[in-house]
Amino acid sequence: MGKRGRPTRSVIRQNLIEILHFMGEAYGYQLYKAYREIFAPVTLRVIYYHLAKGKSIGEFEVAGVKKTSGSYSWGPEAERVFYKLGPKAKTNNVAEVKAFLDKK
Repeated sequence: MGKRGRPTRSVIRQNLIEILHFMGEAYGYQLYKAYREIFAPVTLRVIYYHLAKGKSIGEFEVAGVKKTSGSYSWGPEAERVFYKLGPKAKTNNVAEVKAFLDKK
């Protein structure tokens, strides 16, 4: 008898794993911009959802948090959470991702 319940795999999360595999570390908005150029359009909200979900199941880890100052609509500084691949991330080495990131 197989596993019960909904499978935890996701196409969007797997694509984020592929992007992070070649980038090393990145914050959410960087991943969002790269994802939209390589794959189908998604919302920023769904990227952050999959980063949080991937963090909870061990596919992503927080590499660090950096505060940047500037003139933002919500105040004088922003917090960037940098992500890296976790121990449970499995990459497929997608050629389009490598080609896109090498081009940039």
